Amino acid sequence: MKSSIKKEEPLQVICEICAETKRITEMIKNQTCRHSYCSDCMTKHVATKIQDIITAVPCPGLGCKSVFEFEGCRPWLPKDLIERWDKALCEALFLQVPKFYCPFKDCSAMMLVENEEDQQARETECPVCHRMFCARCSIPWHIGVNCKQYQKQIENERQREDRLMRKLAKEKRWRRCPKCKIYVEKISGCVHITCRCKYEFCYDCGQQWCFAHTHPSHGRN
Repeated sequence: MKSSIKKEEPLQVICEICAETKRITEMIKNQTCRHSYCSDCMTKHVATKIQDIITAVPCPGLGCKSVFEFEGCRPWLPKDLIERWDKALCEALFLQVPKFYCPFKDCSAMMLVENEEDQQARETECPVCHRMFCARCSIPWHIGVNCKQYQKQIENERQREDRLMRKLAKEKRWRRCPKCKIYVEKISGCVHITCRCKYEFCYDCGQQWCFAHTHPSHGRN
């Protein structure tokens, strides 16, 4: 005698991405929202985001602001995609860590700021070239002066150089570009100047150049 009891078919749902009917066991549910999608669509979705260097994978639901957590996705993602996502997370974390570099040009080794003590460090030894430098000032170690004194010396030197430059520019009658402020020297030719920043101005009066621009000393352009 045949049994009249029929074996129940597994529940089926429609994936909101591919719009295909899937068994409930093929669906992936986000733990932070009500949306669920088939594993094939979600694998492609995660792969696309990781390729675009997006480590916080958003839920594809329209208007949904939830994200899929890395650990929660481990059980159903392919191994190679898990490794790629893990690597992307590590790289993103690395970019957020403050860094400084050895100031010696023949070294330039990168060092990470791992704690507040590193951030406040002054006299530091480069782990690669083993020379001493000041991490605060980013220069070889300034023996005999503290950081404040050194910065003051640098500021004084800059002011002295600025004064000398202004004096020389006045003597040579150099004109400063109104846009980028760099000094421009006219050796020959007309007063229509095109600076290296592409700004055009009159060398005599410093005004922006235009076809209607006139000046008593202008020659032909």
